[in-house]
Amino acid sequence: WFNTNYHYIVPELDENINFKLNSSKIIKEYNEAKKIGITPKINIIGPLTFLGLSKNKLGENCYSYFEKIIPIYKELLIELSKLDDNIYIQFDEPIFVKDTNKLELDLLKDAYDLLSSVSKKIKIIVTTYFEHSNEATQILSKTNIWGIGLDFIYGMKNIEALKNLNSKKLIAGIVDGRNIWINDINKTIKLLNEIEKIIPKSDIIISTSCSLLHVPYTVKNEKESNINNYLSFAYEKVNEVVIISKLFNNENLSSEETKFLEKRADLLIEKENSTEINDILVQKRLKNIIKIEREGNFEERINIQKNILKLPILPTTTIGSFPQTAEIRQLRKDFKNKEISIEEYETGIKEYIDYCISFQEEIGLDILVHGEPERNDMVEYFGEQLKGFHFTSNGWVQSYGSRCVKPPIIYGDISRPKPMTLKWILYAQSKTNKIVKGMLTGPVTILNWSFIRNDMPRYEISKQIALAISDEIKDLQDAGIKIIQVDEAAFKEGYPVRKENIREYERWAVENFKLSISPANKETQIHTHMCYSEFSEIIKTIEKMDADVLTIETARSGNELLKIFNQVGYKNELGPGVYDIHSPRVPCVDEFYNQIKNLEKIFHIEKLWINPDCGLKTRKWEEVKAALSNMVQAVKMIRKN
Repeated sequence: WFNTNYHYIVPELDENINFKLNSSKIIKEYNEAKKIGITPKINIIGPLTFLGLSKNKLGENCYSYFEKIIPIYKELLIELSKLDDNIYIQFDEPIFVKDTNKLELDLLKDAYDLLSSVSKKIKIIVTTYFEHSNEATQILSKTNIWGIGLDFIYGMKNIEALKNLNSKKLIAGIVDGRNIWINDINKTIKLLNEIEKIIPKSDIIISTSCSLLHVPYTVKNEKESNINNYLSFAYEKVNEVVIISKLFNNENLSSEETKFLEKRADLLIEKENSTEINDILVQKRLKNIIKIEREGNFEERINIQKNILKLPILPTTTIGSFPQTAEIRQLRKDFKNKEISIEEYETGIKEYIDYCISFQEEIGLDILVHGEPERNDMVEYFGEQLKGFHFTSNGWVQSYGSRCVKPPIIYGDISRPKPMTLKWILYAQSKTNKIVKGMLTGPVTILNWSFIRNDMPRYEISKQIALAISDEIKDLQDAGIKIIQVDEAAFKEGYPVRKENIREYERWAVENFKLSISPANKETQIHTHMCYSEFSEIIKTIEKMDADVLTIETARSGNELLKIFNQVGYKNELGPGVYDIHSPRVPCVDEFYNQIKNLEKIFHIEKLWINPDCGLKTRKWEEVKAALSNMVQAVKMIRKN
């Protein structure tokens, strides 16, 4: 969903598609809930958001399918109206927190005029989240829906639209559904009092800012830590909603709830003054930053680097990780659980690195990687070694389908107590005469894939991470590492949903990336990698990041992305992914050969790197060996010609 880490399948619609209703899952779940004494609200993705997030073959918006899909929604409501005498149905329409146009707003009016007239039994709520949706709120207030859900955590401008609510119920999102900190209940009550000045208290229903999908289940499952008392997961947030609702509506609190409130006030004061959270040395360093850019422009740097690195045309490399085998995962687990000694652990890691280096040398890759066997995750690994990060025991969050992640929690000022990657990169480099890349995760990606503190602006947190990464780059460079890759996989993911806020995000995100690589001298080549993105929207921003080499995904896009880089005259070097690592399929040598020859037609051959489109940790060794061998063989054939 937009700027969260929750991913969704993008429906691809063609002109001949027809839609058909299958309401069995919704009805089954509703009846299951009723059997255990719960009368649930039914949540459904709204028709405009469904179409707005779909694509057709021409890459155009899918609102032309509105006349095909809206009868299906009407049919669904007719089915659901048979379930009960009073049914609350929430349509999620977060597409309207983005910049809207007249067509979308007209269709919004048409959709909910129709749907709100289906049955008097149904009370329709239309909900948006992650930003304000003032334009949509004004339209919805003129329909016959029952309620409107608005986010007052990330969309404070929603207050401006309340005067137009037209006696609709307001589902007020005032408990943060995206982050994991305890609610400042006194502050929240003040906000609700401001809202009450605009609409009657009887029309206000207390809620979370969005679905609790985005946070872990409960703090009760966590091991004791110094910050547990400051955490509020889904279970705890529901309790906060109940207590805030009672306070706001002047209902009596139980003695337990009264004690909860007293403790909450003390916790907020304690958190604000905590020396674990506030590090004077970090804050002082932040104020005294002088250098935020590396030396030399790209043309000057690349000429120096070519003389030092002496790489052939179309240099070959990988993005970083090699397969995370069951044996490697078990090795890390055993060490973490103290079931093996540090000597046994390090022996296992070294053996895996030896294997990776040997394989890469054998097939003839030009720039090698150590394979990252010591790393559990590209963010978690670094967070575990940085001061100011906390890691949960069971803080899993759904990110896609059945896939879950356990995001780090940034609770305090960030610093790097000691080198994080130096030991294993130097070990790998000692095993080969070829160049081994240093591998780091960038500040913006670490920020965007973590739960972050709520007492400091995002850009300042990112800047603290950037300083820590810059320390690591200095150590790697001083130790003789000639190429360092700083991955910004989630750079695009963090973009604001409203265009008016994008320029400011780009400003500090680019500045913090450049700060992280600022110690790199002209001789050190800086690479960065970006995952699947709409690069056409951000290509000028990527240029400003000024990495010497950018590796990106192009395997799925049929080189369309590469054409965009060519059209804008991208001057730095580029590694368009030549095969899709998310599939077990292994391209043959001829396929690689033809793919690379096609790349040459689009982009300058002297600026091209050849690599997979992402890391290889999820693949099996037999797939990796065959694919990389074929890739290198194809490059060798082209060099001979």
